[in-house]
Amino acid sequence: MPKKKQQPKSATPHDRNFCDIASKFKNNIYGTTKGKIREAVLQRDLNEILSKLNQSAPLRILDVGGGQGQLALYLANKGHQVTLIDISEQMLSLAKERSIDANVSQTMTFIHAPLQAIPKLNLGQFDLVMCHAVLEWVVDQPEALGILHASLKPNGVLSLMYFNKSAQRLANMVYGNFDYVANGLKVKQKVGLSPNQPLESEHVDHWLQELNLNQISKTGVRCFHDYLRDLDKAESQFDELLAMELKYNQKEPYASIGRYTHLVLNHKN
Repeated sequence: MPKKKQQPKSATPHDRNFCDIASKFKNNIYGTTKGKIREAVLQRDLNEILSKLNQSAPLRILDVGGGQGQLALYLANKGHQVTLIDISEQMLSLAKERSIDANVSQTMTFIHAPLQAIPKLNLGQFDLVMCHAVLEWVVDQPEALGILHASLKPNGVLSLMYFNKSAQRLANMVYGNFDYVANGLKVKQKVGLSPNQPLESEHVDHWLQELNLNQISKTGVRCFHDYLRDLDKAESQFDELLAMELKYNQKEPYASIGRYTHLVLNHKN
């Protein structure tokens, strides 16, 4: 495994803030084949959500930890009112610049705050709450889910994507990192873009059941990409790879082995 920065033993666990490495996201995540697949899959899933929501008026949408705003801008461009909240001021600045370039800044609100501050912000409730690739960086994950749940309108929808620990385990077995897997996927040092708290699906499902949330759909994000023996094919045959991801990623067993799991949820009747 790559070397990671050592955290002092006396340090208190805290949520990750990406101000120090915001510029890396464009090249290391958003600009890669894995980032392109992630964005395409989420756009497909969000379009399915939008088709089922009453859109007689623009929807109120909350994007928690929305970073540079790829999906927030995508939805704002469709005419919806989007509030983007992020703990990273640098990420928010990049999102604001992009919203101006895309001529959608007038329908967007940007808030510099952590997820835990949402209850004190008095933002009201939303038709759609998005929280993608955030939960694995949060120390108190059940608390975070409770905050997201409270932000939903009675007929609202939660779009939740988290880093799938089972897929992390499977991928590392494929790579031959047996000692790393045997050690519980833990090493002494931390990589800057490696999630602090990957999630077991059964834990997430339990927390969601306690919140009385109903699963509408489940999608695996990068079900095939991360297991390719020849990684060059992710570039040379990207269109074919993306087509297969979109075809199979809502079917089992593939939905459960995606590097990320995307759940669409609403309140149980």
